[in-house]
Formats: sequence, structure tokens, C-alpha cells
Amino acid sequence: MDKNIEQAVLSGKRKQRLLYVLIGIVLVAGGIFVLRAIMNTTVYASEITTSLVDRGNIENTINAAGEVLPEFEEVISSPLAASIQKVLLDGGSQIKAGQSILTLDKSAAQMDFEKLKFQLESRKNDIRKIKLDLDKSFYDIKSNNDIKQLRINSLKASVDNAKRLLKAGGGTREDVEQAELNLKVAQLEKQQLENEINSKQQSMRLQIKEVELAANIQQNDLEVLQKKLQQADITASRNGVVTWVNKNIGAAVQPGEVLARIADLSSFKVKGTISDQHLDLLKNGMTAIIRIGDQQVRGKVVNIYPAVQNATVSFDIKPDSSHHKLFRPNLKADVFLVTDEHQQVLRVSNGPAFRGTPSQYIYVLKDGVATRKIAQIGLSNFDFVELKDQVKEGDMVIISDMSSFKNSSQITIKK
Repeated sequence: MDKNIEQAVLSGKRKQRLLYVLIGIVLVAGGIFVLRAIMNTTVYASEITTSLVDRGNIENTINAAGEVLPEFEEVISSPLAASIQKVLLDGGSQIKAGQSILTLDKSAAQMDFEKLKFQLESRKNDIRKIKLDLDKSFYDIKSNNDIKQLRINSLKASVDNAKRLLKAGGGTREDVEQAELNLKVAQLEKQQLENEINSKQQSMRLQIKEVELAANIQQNDLEVLQKKLQQADITASRNGVVTWVNKNIGAAVQPGEVLARIADLSSFKVKGTISDQHLDLLKNGMTAIIRIGDQQVRGKVVNIYPAVQNATVSFDIKPDSSHHKLFRPNLKADVFLVTDEHQQVLRVSNGPAFRGTPSQYIYVLKDGVATRKIAQIGLSNFDFVELKDQVKEGDMVIISDMSSFKNSSQITIKK
């Protein structure tokens, strides 16, 4: 009985070892299968996008938004408070320089002009009256001064006579002193009169200057109002197209309120906006690429606005061809600002495979097999990506998203 039990135990142990061996074989085979699946995956050619490596120039760009605007746009505002009397042209109409767009009822302003004109004339009459009074006063005072001078001359002669009589024994010292006193009083009266003359003249000159200043202010107001009345004839300063006009006939408009807009549609510019994070890269004179649909036009940044609004910076672009057929007023466009450029480098078309990192895995396709390589990435833009190594001119690179195959070193491409 003991011998049979021992044999049963040994038989069970052999079976257990055999089971472990079988499990190991299955695990190894499964590992090999999984490893082969990881190392070699099959993809259909219709599921991927490829690009041929070529040699050419590439520009590094930053993205911005743009809007096409007329290079010249005249905004016509009301020069005075008035009401719209008649609209002569609608939006979209062609217009020539000097042609009227609308007319304003300026009767109230005309009445103010006539009133101001009357007030100015009255002020000028005041000036003339003051000048006449000044001349008369000056003449009267001057006559009195001449009389004083004659009396002084007479008193001087009296002093001399009194001194001669005193010397001859026919007069007294008191007579001489009285004559001298009379002379001194007369001289003081003359000096007082002269001071009065100077004071009166200065006072009246100041009065005239004050009235003249007020008249000059009124004259300026009159000229400004006259100019506004002339500007109230709303006309175009140059040829163009009426892009908008206020057609509310009878509506009251205030000074500065926009009445019409006129644009020259023969020449355009692009106003761009970009995040203020890129402000350090934005420079006058830098190249800009304006993309509308699948077409593009190049230009230069010519003006950068200093103000930052809503975390964005605005700038103007002058296209190389400002009259391009693509341009339409207020048309939105994609703008790419060129920050750097490399000449004659290896490049491929940009695609989802490239994520903007300095280095990344790429798949190079040859003879139906895509091999994974880690490549150094150079400049990139909307169209191209620069590859610094791992490829040569004429290689085929997969540019579609390959993130789902990140563990596969090789991929078989089936047709």
C-alpha cells in the first residue's frame, strides 16, 4: 500500500511540472506574438498621408488674424447741429470728387451766423467809439498841459523880475519867495497833469485792447461757423465708393456724428491683430503672408499700434499688391508673420504628425515599410516643416497623425 501511494505522489508532481512548462511555453509564444505585433503593424495606404522630402526655403511664422480694409477711407461727420434734409446717394454708389452725398438743413446755424456777425460789427463800433473818446481826452489834456506850460513860463519871468527888483532895492525878499512858490506850485500841477495823461492813456489802451480781444474771439467764432456752414455741403474729397450713408431724412444730427463713409476700392491694406504675448516678435518692416482661402499675398508690416486692447495688439500690413483681385472690404484673412527663414533645407509638408516639439518620432516609408526614427525639427509654418536629420531628399515621410502607433518601430503599408 505504501508503494502505491508514493507512485501516485510522484505522478502528480510530474503532471504539475508538465503544466508549468506548458504555461511557460504559452506565455513565451504570447509574448513573442505581442512583441511582433508591437514591432510590426499593418496599415492601409488609404489611411495615411505622406509627403516627399524636398529641398527649399522655409519660413518660421506666427499666426495672427486679419481684416481687409480700404487703404483710404474718408469718414464724413456733421460739422454742426442740423437735420438731414436730403440723401442723394445710397451705399455702394460710385462717387467723384466734389460730388454731393446728402444735404443738411442748416437754417438754425445760418441764423446763429448772422447774429454773431451783428455782434461783431457792434463790437467794432465800440472800439471806434473808445478810440474817439481817447483822442478827445488826449487832446483836452494836452491843451491843458500846454496852458500849464505857458503859466510856468510866465511865473519864471515873474521870479526873475522879483529878483531884479530885490537887487535894485525896489522889491522885498517876500516877493521873491512868493514868486518862486507860485512857480513851484505850477510845476507840480503840470507834473500832476502829465501823470494823469499817462494814466488815462494806459487805461484807455487797456480798454481798447480788451474790446479788440473780445472782437477777435468773435471774429474767430464767426470764421469757424462760416467754415462749418461751407462744410455742411456734404461732398466727397476724392473719387471712390460710398460704403455707408445715414439715410434717416429729418433726423437731428450733432457735431461729429458720422454721416457717410467713402472708400477708394482700388487699393487695400490689412489690419492684423495678434496676442500681446508675441509683442516682442512684432516689428515694422517684417514680412507678412496674407492667406485668403488657398491663395496668399505677401506684404510688410508698416505700422504697429501702441495700445493693447483685450490682450491683443493691432498692426497694419501693406500688401505687395494692394489692388489684388482677392481683396474685398471687411474680408477676414489669416495672417502669418515671418520671424525667421532658412534657405535650401530639407522639408516636408506640415501635417498632424508634427506637434511643434524640437525633436519627435517620424515614420519614413520605403518599399512598403514605414520605419520609425527620431528626427530633429527646425523651422515650421503653415505649409512646411524643416527636418534636420534622419532623412534625405526624395524620402517619403508619413505626415498624418501616428500617435496610435507610438510603440511600433515598423509599420507595413498595404495598398
